[in-house]
Amino acid sequence: MHRIAPPVPRCPEPATKGTHLRTPRPARRKLISVAAISATLLAGTVTSLALAGPATAKVPAEQTAKSAAAAVSAPAERLIVGYKSGATEARSNKAASADAEAKGKEAGESLDFQRRLGTGAALVDLGEQLSKADVADVVAEYQADPQVAYVVPDRLNKPQADPNDTEYSKQWDLFETTAGMRVPGAWDTATGSGVTVAVIDTGYVTHSDLAANIVAGYDFISDTAVAVDGNGRDSNPADPGDWYAAGECEQTTGSSSSWHGTHVAGTIAAVTNNSKGVAGIAYNAKISPLRVLGKCGGYDSDIIDAITWASGGTVSGVPANANVAKVINMSLGGGGACTTATQTAINNAVGRGTTVVVAAGNSNANAANYSPASCGNVISVAALNRTGAKASYSNFGSVVDIAAPGGQTSTGTANGILSTLNSGTQGPGSESYAYYQGTSMAAPHIAGLAALAKSANSALTPAQIESAIKTNSRALPGACSGGCGAGLADAAKTVQAVSGSGGSTGGTTFTSTTAVSIPDAGSAVESSIAVTGRTGNAPSALQVGVDITHTYRGDLVIDLVAPDGTAYRLKSSGSDSADNVNATYTVDASSETANGTWKLRVQDVASADTGTINSWKLTF
Repeated sequence: MHRIAPPVPRCPEPATKGTHLRTPRPARRKLISVAAISATLLAGTVTSLALAGPATAKVPAEQTAKSAAAAVSAPAERLIVGYKSGATEARSNKAASADAEAKGKEAGESLDFQRRLGTGAALVDLGEQLSKADVADVVAEYQADPQVAYVVPDRLNKPQADPNDTEYSKQWDLFETTAGMRVPGAWDTATGSGVTVAVIDTGYVTHSDLAANIVAGYDFISDTAVAVDGNGRDSNPADPGDWYAAGECEQTTGSSSSWHGTHVAGTIAAVTNNSKGVAGIAYNAKISPLRVLGKCGGYDSDIIDAITWASGGTVSGVPANANVAKVINMSLGGGGACTTATQTAINNAVGRGTTVVVAAGNSNANAANYSPASCGNVISVAALNRTGAKASYSNFGSVVDIAAPGGQTSTGTANGILSTLNSGTQGPGSESYAYYQGTSMAAPHIAGLAALAKSANSALTPAQIESAIKTNSRALPGACSGGCGAGLADAAKTVQAVSGSGGSTGGTTFTSTTAVSIPDAGSAVESSIAVTGRTGNAPSALQVGVDITHTYRGDLVIDLVAPDGTAYRLKSSGSDSADNVNATYTVDASSETANGTWKLRVQDVASADTGTINSWKLTF
């Protein structure tokens, strides 16, 4: 039987100016899509950038193309043109104006030089309602001019105001610079619309800050002793409470009802901009509550059926699901590796196109020994505290895929994760809000992000969603001994990536499979990887995957050595008596040139044990 840890005691919350050289044209309501501009720019080759000044900076063509591609989804009606420093147009407004007129005639359009920007670039009006082909012609004229350094669309930006939810300022996990998940930066692109998230948990207790986003779910608890609602399976996923008395559930002390599923659901999709409560990460997504956890926990068999049904599969005796989920959140777990039975259900769900997100577990242990954290085809999530370090309770290890805010209330109640709850100690009472901590709180951050990604690009597969989340993560602000996956998830960058407006949808991996022996208490040994074909610097979340066989990994000191010789400590020696190192570390290598020879340096600093570097890899 899977059992969730007793909840942390909750504390309900108390309440330029510019002068136009010509008479401006009348304002036009129809903005021209920059798709045509960007498509043309991507086909061009620009090798340098020069402002109207003495310095000329080199910009690779690939970098310029990426900048143009980032504007594809934005509207524009003007171009920003940068001339090389030696060009007359870089200094003379009259020359820039004449150049715009000439290029307009060549393209068969009427172009208008508007003003000089502070950088020295020229702002050029495109004229009335140009077609895609017309815009392409104009851009091509500028690109063909050897005196033009770059031409980019003048993109239309929008204000990004904070939500007006009254408790939003306390949701550090969404927006704080250090360990927040940068969620507000994703909302201008996606809010979860069109995506249903199945929360496989304790069910749902009515809450006005969540109710508008709740759709039909199901109660999958078949054992009436666990269900405590007077019956077995039915279409009502209402949470009657999961309290237990001292001596029950193999516990010496009792516990109040957790309302766990409602807290999880609020993090994912609490109603937002309603002038009350908290904001949800994917606040326009829908939540389908599936009840599998009751008094003392819940059985694998019920969880397997819930996974199947949530993803559109058929479960005997249960009506067809009218709200098939594209994301499943399971903030639950138990001891032992993933079973074939559970893995089969997960594989089938993913095969139907549903992304499965699970909590890594709260035992400060290797997640490989817990289920469903150790299952394949899932996104397994570790928890971080407010400083961005691994929360003291969070599981870790090579099966962990990503980290997200989970909170740490031992350092202050407000350092937990605030979400929707209920004040009832046994049965439902009045609705409330409370701070919880746990990987149970970290997982819904990633489920919410998966919903945002799917909303931004409905064609994404579960594998593509996982890859985008991991590839666009950032280096952990704090430490995580044992491995916390690819890093701290970055919602803004991930959504930009999948929507085509920035970031990366997948990494390039370089691998060494040459075995290197590690001598006992000896000198450091190194394994090399030659990285080629990259442009610019390494990423801020460079992933370093390490596979080392060793009989006492506490003896090992592991460093990543950049091409310039800079060493980044991946693992220090310590008292960890377990065998082997199978982990993925995240390094902020943004100051390092990507191309060159990277090295994994390993040293055994104590006697009596030996090992081997089996393989290691770098994912950019």
